[in-house]
Amino acid sequence: MSHEEQNNPKDHNSYGQIVKSSSIMGGAAGINMLLSMLRVKFAAILIGTAGVGLLASFTALQNMIGTLAGLGLQSSAVREIAAASSRGDHEAVARIILTLRRMCWLTGFMGMLSMMLLSSWLSQLVFAKSDYAVDIAILGIAILLANISGGQKALIQGMRHIGDLARVNIIAATVGTVSAIVLYWTFGLRGIIPTILMIAATQLCSSWWYARRIYVSKIKLGWSETFNQASDMVRLGIAMMFSGLLASTVSLITISLVTQQEGISATGFYSAAFALSGLFVGFVLQAMGADYYPRLTGVTHAPEQMTKLVNEQTEVGLLLALPGLLATLVFAPWAIHIFYSAEFLPAVELLQWFLFGCLGRVISWPLGYVILALGKGRWYLLTESTFSLLHLILIYIGLSLYGVVGVAFAFFVMYLVYIVAIFMVCRHLIAFRWSYSSLREIIYSSLAFAIALMMCKFLPIIHSLWIGSVLVIIVGIISVRGLAIRLGNDHRLVQMMKHIPGSKFILPHF
Repeated sequence: MSHEEQNNPKDHNSYGQIVKSSSIMGGAAGINMLLSMLRVKFAAILIGTAGVGLLASFTALQNMIGTLAGLGLQSSAVREIAAASSRGDHEAVARIILTLRRMCWLTGFMGMLSMMLLSSWLSQLVFAKSDYAVDIAILGIAILLANISGGQKALIQGMRHIGDLARVNIIAATVGTVSAIVLYWTFGLRGIIPTILMIAATQLCSSWWYARRIYVSKIKLGWSETFNQASDMVRLGIAMMFSGLLASTVSLITISLVTQQEGISATGFYSAAFALSGLFVGFVLQAMGADYYPRLTGVTHAPEQMTKLVNEQTEVGLLLALPGLLATLVFAPWAIHIFYSAEFLPAVELLQWFLFGCLGRVISWPLGYVILALGKGRWYLLTESTFSLLHLILIYIGLSLYGVVGVAFAFFVMYLVYIVAIFMVCRHLIAFRWSYSSLREIIYSSLAFAIALMMCKFLPIIHSLWIGSVLVIIVGIISVRGLAIRLGNDHRLVQMMKHIPGSKFILPHF
């Protein structure tokens, strides 16, 4: 977007709102990211590749059962709460919240019970042996705790108490990290399940503490009325749950295939590369997502406003994420060594291809929320299910042809196709078009990434390091300038950056 195009004060306000909410959640996500790095580092040292692979297996299983138990209620409730709150309908908000809390308890208990009853079968499915049946049964408790805390966080997010949501995440990450270090140190592999339970319990306690501070009107609601109220939420939620279930199932099947074909250590390599690739992009998307979804829901009556917001979110997302993704790509061997250990160096090639796929995730992410905001459950079900299935097929082919590295190839190819498809869906639903500025950022980011990847593959490591470092610096400067132009000269962040030595050579002249 040209300098002149950005001079509209309303545009500055909109970009400013995105950056403001992103900075609140971004600060929390940044702390979470650092704590996660620390947690992962200690896991790599204390329980090794096999332990990291085992942790990934339990986490994937928990995510799959948790997604099924949740019925997508958390995401659909955020939409309903945000919509009712924007109308000023306090009674509707109270009905939604009471319904959500009751349903979270009910579905969470069913999920816990199912996991306990099916523990032996699930152990056989994932590990090809029943040795982990007791661990899986105990893991069912985390399903109940996570489901209840998910309902509390939906209330906090739907009411746009972004600061409180950030605090919940920080508290859980802090306690989880300390618990993980102590438990891994004391019990080794046997500390994995207690760590997962401790994190889930902390999420529940902290989310309850902040959710209780939000005023909600007192109402009486019978169970028959609860189920009637829940029907609309469940209708959209089931569509979201089913597609989410497919995604978590793909993850579980991938881990199961890698474990059974390549061994538990290969699962550790896969898990390390996938987690590290998603660490920074997850930080950026979490920072932006807490406020973006409610804002998008609030303008569903105006497709042109939705298009504008999606484009702005795409631009900001790329400007925030690209420097970090590119730096991780260039310094991938060092990143693996620092965040894990030398034992994990075979994960470098996986990490590089996963990062390219993450760039596609950043590009497609704002578009994916359009379907949710519009409440188009069937469209969401169709797109997400189709691409979860495509991803699984690509993983099977890639694993058969290239081993565990093929899983990373599959991730990249899947997102390449997904970007085109989700664009066409949004084009149909809201006549969406990428703005010139968004399209320019997408092309520029893709070219920078492709150049960096080719350098890492074909140049001697010392040459790729030096040239890549220069590329990262150039991209970082361009991204800072791009954000400054979009925020405007009067924005507090721009004024703060002006006090940094040498900033006059980086910031635009307004």
